[in-house]
Amino acid sequence: MSHVISSVRPPLVTGGKTYADVTEDISKQVEGRPTREWKIAFTVALIVLLYGTACVFWTWWEGLGVWGLNKTVGWAWDITNFVWWVGIGHAGTLISAILLLFRQKWRTAVNRAAEAMTIFAVMCAAMFILMHMGRPWLAYWALPLPNTFGSLWVNFKSALVWDVFAISTYFTVSLVFWYMGLLPDLATIRDRARSKVSRYIYGAFSLGWNGSAKTWARYEYMSLILAGLSTPLVLSVHTIVSMDFATSVIPGWHTTIFPPYFVAGAIFSGFAMVQNLVLIIRVVYKLEDYITLEHIESMNKVITLTGSIVGVAYLTEFFIAWYSGVEFESYVFINRATGPYWWAYWAMMTCNVITPQLFWFRSVRRSVVWTFVLSVVVNIGMWFERFVIMVTSLHRDYLPSSWVMFHPTLFDISDFIFSFGLFFTLFLLFSKFLPVVNMAEVKTIIKSSSATLPVSVSGVAKGERVSHPTFNKAVE
Repeated sequence: MSHVISSVRPPLVTGGKTYADVTEDISKQVEGRPTREWKIAFTVALIVLLYGTACVFWTWWEGLGVWGLNKTVGWAWDITNFVWWVGIGHAGTLISAILLLFRQKWRTAVNRAAEAMTIFAVMCAAMFILMHMGRPWLAYWALPLPNTFGSLWVNFKSALVWDVFAISTYFTVSLVFWYMGLLPDLATIRDRARSKVSRYIYGAFSLGWNGSAKTWARYEYMSLILAGLSTPLVLSVHTIVSMDFATSVIPGWHTTIFPPYFVAGAIFSGFAMVQNLVLIIRVVYKLEDYITLEHIESMNKVITLTGSIVGVAYLTEFFIAWYSGVEFESYVFINRATGPYWWAYWAMMTCNVITPQLFWFRSVRRSVVWTFVLSVVVNIGMWFERFVIMVTSLHRDYLPSSWVMFHPTLFDISDFIFSFGLFFTLFLLFSKFLPVVNMAEVKTIIKSSSATLPVSVSGVAKGERVSHPTFNKAVE
């Protein structure tokens, strides 16, 4: 019997899955009744959301004076959380769009969850913009409106206005990309539905998908167009967010390194959050054959790369502050490392620069436990990075009389908790009612990326091992 000689690349789908297995394994969490664990998690997330919603409305009712802001520190937790959530939303579009254009097969099992995470994270970020306005019912003032509404034309020189356009565009394109990618799977759920209600709902959202060759051709064409639109957005959105600070004259903010530095940090934190969510999905829904150690290792490599870029950016900031010869600039960075907020700075350095270097070890990179822990640490560190940028650049002004400390209040903390409640409530609903793994795309890589072939190909029977030493060793 002749054997198929596999490539050296390790498998992305294990267990000798057939096309029917893929459909069954991924659809069953949508079609089955909610598990006890899901109910508990959803109840906790909903309670947190309701508590946070009450705190947000109280913030709007009483005014932003309930936050810990003062005359010197005018931006603190609100903008810290906004930038943090926007950063988390970057990995989804990068996995979906850029890796699609580069034909990276390992994206197929994780792109659906990453895209959903992007949408929910951007929604959480937008909530902090509305909170920070204090009067959210006037949010439309940020849009260019005709003069019949009064003299409401916005200042297009302001980076804050650029934020509105960049984030709304990013959210819209990401939402369309995510929804269009769902269509084949929604049609599969529609065709398998047993109740009339489910068949009607999934049928309506599948937009008449019929699986014809012409439909698939248009789907592929549309995916490439959206990927092409999304790719510059990955770079532009956080670049514009960084310009909220870089276009100012505040020492510590007025620097040209911010755009690439913020983009690298966003991808860094976004991939870490994807890892956390994907690892939970992998265990809870028993998808180890689809979300393999190869997927986890590939994402850890991106985390290592972007974490190293962020580390170089930290050192570059110190060098530029010294090289500039501006005493105020130098003081800001020395104050960050040795001043009253030294603990936040060193937490940032430890979490973002030192701990990700553990991923250089293959055993750590392929460990589920280590990956989960280090991904949590990375997101903690990235929150501290944004906190350090905001608060330590503001809390000491040119006059000693304006030197104050920022202390978060209960409402600062509660409004942040609200965003977690919103995010996990939406993500849990997504994971229950929609396929968390892209069935259609996983099926496209079964023959080329399986440890055992799903069907008889070139004389190799179903389930038979592929004869290649490196390949078999990787499987074991």
